[in-house]
Amino acid sequence: MTKAEIVDKVAKATGIEKIAVQSVVEAFMDTVKDSLVKKEPVYLRGFGSFIIKHRAKKAARNITKKTTMTIPAHDIPAFKPAKVFVNAVKK
Repeated sequence: MTKAEIVDKVAKATGIEKIAVQSVVEAFMDTVKDSLVKKEPVYLRGFGSFIIKHRAKKAARNITKKTTMTIPAHDIPAFKPAKVFVNAVKK
């Protein structure tokens, strides 16, 4: 599902104009992104959590050049679904 499809479904479900729904969806995504940039998790009860996962430094091999390189430690965004969400998908 794309952002445009989400906007369409929400607009139909709520009766709000697509332009207004699109601005709300984009504001939501910007808010989540800004929070994660600040390393603040976003908790949506009954849906899930947007969190930052830390990846430790590790060694990797380039098998074509037969060399070893070090991948530095870094943070990545992740989503952890709530149990209600997981159970709904399982059905």
